[in-house]
Amino acid sequence: MRIRALSVFEGVVYHCYAIDTTNPCRPTLEVDAVTREGDLDQGPLLVSAADYLRMVGAEAAEACLEELRRRGRLVEHQGVTHLRFPTWTPVVED
Repeated sequence: MRIRALSVFEGVVYHCYAIDTTNPCRPTLEVDAVTREGDLDQGPLLVSAADYLRMVGAEAAEACLEELRRRGRLVEHQGVTHLRFPTWTPVVED
C-alpha cells in the first residue's frame, strides 16, 4: 500500500490519500507537502488509524491492524492511535 501525505505538521500527517491499496498490511508513506523545520525531523511520521481505515476499508483494516501492532507500527499520540512511519519517501516531480 502506498499512502501520499499532503500536509504534515510536527510529525503528524493531517491530509493523505491512498495511491495504491494493494497489500494494506505493508503500508509505505510518500510525502508531497510543504513543510517547515520540525515537521519531518522529530522522529517517525504518524498517520491516524482512522485515516488508514478510511483508505483501506474496515475489513482490510481489521485483518492488518493486529499485525501492524505486533510489528511496532501502532503508537498512541495525544490519545489517538496512529500508524508509525520511521522511514518515508519525498515525492519529487519531474
